[in-house]
Parts: sequence; C-alpha cells; structure tokens
Amino acid sequence: FDSLPPAHYKETMNTILVWIQQSETKLSVPQVAVAEYEVMEQRLRELKALQSSLQEQQKGLNFLSTTVEDMARKAPAEVSQRYRSEIEVILGRWKKLSAQLVEHCQKLEELMTKLQRFQNDTKTLKKWMAEVDVFLEEEWPALGDSEALEKQLEQC
Repeated sequence: FDSLPPAHYKETMNTILVWIQQSETKLSVPQVAVAEYEVMEQRLRELKALQSSLQEQQKGLNFLSTTVEDMARKAPAEVSQRYRSEIEVILGRWKKLSAQLVEHCQKLEELMTKLQRFQNDTKTLKKWMAEVDVFLEEEWPALGDSEALEKQLEQC
C-alpha cells in the first residue's frame, strides 16, 4: 500500500488535467487581427487571469510531482515508471501551456503598443490635414501683393 498514491493524488490529477484542457482550449482560440484597443485589453485581461490561475494550480502540480517521487522510492519499478510517465506528460503540457501564455501576453502587449502609436499618429495626421484644408481654402492674395505672396509661400 505504500507504493499506491494517496486518494488526494487522483483527485488533484483530475483537477490539473481538466484545468490544462480548459486552458489549452482558451489559448487555441484563433488570433484574429483586432483594430479595437478595448477588445485587445479584454483579451489581455483574460490571458492575465489565466496566468494567475496557472500560478494557483502550481501547488497541485508540485504535490503530484513530489508524490510521484515518493512513490518511485517505495513502489516496484513498473508501477513507479507508469506514474513517472503520467506526470512527465502533464509536466510537458504544463510547460508548453505556460510558455504559450507568456508568448501570447507579450505579443498582445506589443500589438497594443503599436495600435496605440498608430492611433495617435493617425489623430495627429488628421489634425494636420484639417489645418492644411483650412489653409488651402483661404483666399489667395492678389497678384500684385508681393508681401502677401511671400507670406503665403512661407506658410506653404
């Protein structure tokens, strides 16, 4: 009986597996080009919440790892190997999920910065274009008024 995992092990294993599956599904949502900053902010909040959840689940993963190591010392080789294989698969998925989460957050933050810069540049450009329109709509000075013509040339 020493080589069998505690009852809490299977329960924790199922919880972690369900959580990993749900998180993988959330991350597999196709990334679409979004030009709305608010939508991007919402997605970033969701990813940050998922990162927090990942940290909360870490305790359960640590429990599984230490339990497998304890069992490996006490259990026959074939039993301990089965549990080690099981935990290695979970750890692999966990690491991949964690890396994807960090990558998605970084990429989204970069895109949000670019979009913000683009929106600011667009706003500046529109303001400048409006000023140019006002200038172009002004009345042209008379041909003989060289002083007014020079002033307008400078403005151009």
